[in-house]
Formats: sequence, structure tokens, C-alpha cells
Amino acid sequence: MTSITQALISVSDKKGIKEFASFLHGMGVKILSTGGTAKLLSESGIPVTEVGDYTGFPEMLDGRVKTLHPKIHGGILGRRDLPEHVEMMKKAGIPAIDLVVVNLYPFSQTIAREDCTLMEAIENIDIGGPTMVRAAAKNYAHVAVATDPEDYASIIEEMKKTGGAIGMELRYSLCRKAFSHTAAYDAAISNYLTSVSIEGKKQEFPEQINLNFQKIQDLRYGENPHQSASFYKEKNPAQGALANYSQIQGKELSFNNIGDADAAWECVKTFDAPACVIVKHANPCGVAISESIHEAYRLAFSTDPTSAFGGIISFNRTVDGETAEAVIQQFVEVLIAPGYTEEAKAILARKPNIRVLAVPLSEGANKYDLKRIGGGILVQTPDNLNVAESELRVVTKIAPTEIQMKDMLFAWKVAKYVKSNAIVFASSGRTLGIGAGQMSRVDSTKIASIKAESAGLDLSGSVVASDAFFPFRDGVDVLAKAGARAVIQPGGSMRDEEVIAAADEHGISMVFTGFRHFRH
Repeated sequence: MTSITQALISVSDKKGIKEFASFLHGMGVKILSTGGTAKLLSESGIPVTEVGDYTGFPEMLDGRVKTLHPKIHGGILGRRDLPEHVEMMKKAGIPAIDLVVVNLYPFSQTIAREDCTLMEAIENIDIGGPTMVRAAAKNYAHVAVATDPEDYASIIEEMKKTGGAIGMELRYSLCRKAFSHTAAYDAAISNYLTSVSIEGKKQEFPEQINLNFQKIQDLRYGENPHQSASFYKEKNPAQGALANYSQIQGKELSFNNIGDADAAWECVKTFDAPACVIVKHANPCGVAISESIHEAYRLAFSTDPTSAFGGIISFNRTVDGETAEAVIQQFVEVLIAPGYTEEAKAILARKPNIRVLAVPLSEGANKYDLKRIGGGILVQTPDNLNVAESELRVVTKIAPTEIQMKDMLFAWKVAKYVKSNAIVFASSGRTLGIGAGQMSRVDSTKIASIKAESAGLDLSGSVVASDAFFPFRDGVDVLAKAGARAVIQPGGSMRDEEVIAAADEHGISMVFTGFRHFRH
């Protein structure tokens, strides 16, 4: 146990610091502090000694040098179990510092501002703070370090139990957190500086990319039972990202559950109207929008009931009792929504194995999309591009009707989340058949029409979205034969004229978006 007799407090994030310092003072702990933190504590009636008064060396260089002093770092780094350290500290008049409470200049918050200059970023690089944190963490055998206001409660609890001491287990836990804190801080600095020139010109991707993820949980296994796996969360994920989920009920999430749930959630978020997306093996197998999520679910499920068995179901509205009652009639692995009524929760509880997740419905996406390859990663910006009706180009003799245009835009949004080669048949705000992941686009078209037929759905008058251009007319021939009357696709093939001619021959309309949505 380390008895806490003297603490050094210097924080940028002052959340909870007055209460924590007040507790330490009540336990008889002497408090050293700097600048704004010292002023805050003093004004709150908490006795505090300024570091400059403690070291006899006043703060200088606009605050750049204040804690970089042997009396501070000797007090932190000195090993109490080595007689020679104890003797040297005694001779030099260096009392031990048993607790370091430090968090760093807000570098990430500063560079997040659009108008942040290189000089402002540089000025917000903390030097003394990381030095104290690393020193205290290195000497965790004798010193406790707190970098996160969320840890104050556990320190208070332990000190109350022990009469003012902190045990080795908590000190080691705080040590690990401290080194992770400084690592993330340095990573943010490196990522920023390697993406900005000395003139302040920014490039999209840094020369050095440092990732910062925290383990949330170990998973039972990976994609297959012979693989091990864990789930890691980004430090500050986008507000509406799946990683912000809270699990309301159900079994532990698996590796595949989380991957498929992300695909379902990202797709359902793109719709403004009440929507339901059902995903199986990372591909949407049924999608619909309607006046209510209950009706959207009924339509989405009827697209492909066979594939929906054991699927992931997502909604972009709060789930009510009527919808929950419909959902539990089928085998569902995961259910995702922004929220659930109390009635819905009670109904879902009748099927306790269903994993029920609540995720905030919010804009925002990951800054980077990453893909692991042997010995490296591929990094790209996320596919956030959506097309507006005004950006579409009609290329056939027959123009689409207003209803067909609306359905094509719906189908195009769905196709964005279907593995390439992707073909989506749709009508009246619902999918009728989806062909995914085939090596040939014509095969995806055939599979989509076969699935519709198997589900007893009529493709007459439907529209089709293709995530990339038709390289030959054969795909158009198949979809026209199935009954489709309008097609949305990127265009850009060497055989565009042949494909357009086929559409004209079949009397169907076709529009080009000008960009594709490959998804591998």
C-alpha cells in the first residue's frame, strides 16, 4: 500500500477536480498545483501550494517551464524501496509525491477546429504534463497517477477503505491507463503534424497514421470457432456509430453479430422515412420504408423470408409494441434501433436470447475506412456520397416517371450497402429482390430475379439499381425480361451505347449517376 501524503494536481479537464481535491485535503493530503488549477482550488477554499513556491523556481517562458524541476520529478521518480534513493531525496530536500493528478492540454480539441493554425496546434502540445504522467506511471510501485476524472471515484473509495492509501492493483491499473493516455496524445500529435506542411497546408492522409482503440470485450471466438477475437472501440467514435451501442438484453454479441449489425445500422441510417433493414452475412436481404416501422418491417421481411431467418434487423425509429410483437415471431439474432418503448422491452423480454441494442441515431461517420491486408492497411475516406435527383442524367428515349425516380433513388441507397456485384429490384419503397457478391453482374441480376420469384413477388413495373456499370447488355436483357421498367446505374462502360440501346429496345428508362458504389 502507498499512503498518500502529498499530491500534485494540474489539470486541463477540471471535471470533478474540486470535489476530489476537497476529499484529499480532508484526508490530510498536502496539495501542490499550478496555474489555473491552483487558482480554482484556492478560490474553492482548498489549501494549495503553488509549484513555483514549492520549488523556489518561478514559472517562466509563458508557463512552458513550471514543473520541470528536480524537486518535482525527484519526488515522483524516487524509489522508496531503495535506501540510496531515500537518502538522496533526504539530502536534496525532496519530499515524496505520492499521487499525480494530471491531464493534458486539449490538443485534439484544438486541431478539431477548422480555423486552427499550425502555430496554435504547436502551442497546445503539452510537455510537462506527459513528463509527470510518464514518471508517475513508471514508478507505479510507489506512486499513483490519475489522468481521467472517471478514476477519481475509485481512488476515493480505496482511500476510504484503507485510511488514506492506494493498493498496488489500483496503482498498476492507473499506470496502464496513463501510458495509454500519453500514447494516444502523442499519436494525435503525430497524425496531425505528418498531415500538415510547415506552411499550414493540410493533406488528406497523414504520412504516419497511429490508431487508438480500446478493448471493450473479448468475444467467444472470431469469424469461425477456431479463431480468437476481441472488440475494440475507437476513442471518440462518431456519435451515431454502432460502437456507441448499449445492450438492453440478450446473449453476448459475437464477432459476426457485430460486423453484420454495423452493416444493418449504416444502411438504415441513410433513410429519412421510417425504415427497416434486414441483413444476413453483411448483405441487406430486405429493405423497406413506409409510414410506420411495423409496416416497413413487414415489407422488408417479405422480400426474402428464407434469408431473414437468423438475421440482423435494424430500425431508424423507436420500436413500439406492435413492431416488437411482429419481430419475435421470427428467429432474430440482433435487433437494433435508436430506442424501445417500455411495452416493446417487455415483449422482447419474452425472447431473452435476442440481442437488443440501442444506438443513438445521429449523423457522422468514421474519419477513415480501414482494410487490413498482409503486412499493412488500406486507408480511404468513407463512402458518404449520395446522389440527388437533379444530378441524374436520363440517357434513354423514355424518361422515368416521378414514382420510378423515387424508387430508383431508394434502390440506389440500398445498393450502396450490398456487396458488389450488386443488383437491387425495388418498387413502392421496398426491395423485391437482391443479388449480391457475384463475380458476374448478369449472375447477380439473375439471382435477384430468382429470389423475387421464390418469395412470390412480382417484378412487373419494378426498378433496378446496379452499384456499377453494366459491362454488357446481357444484364439489361435479364432485368427487362423479369419485368423491370427503369434502371439506375453509374454509366461509364466502353459499351454504354450498347447498354442504352438495349434499354431503348426493351422500352425501359435508364439514368446515370456518374459514380459507383463498389463494396468489397
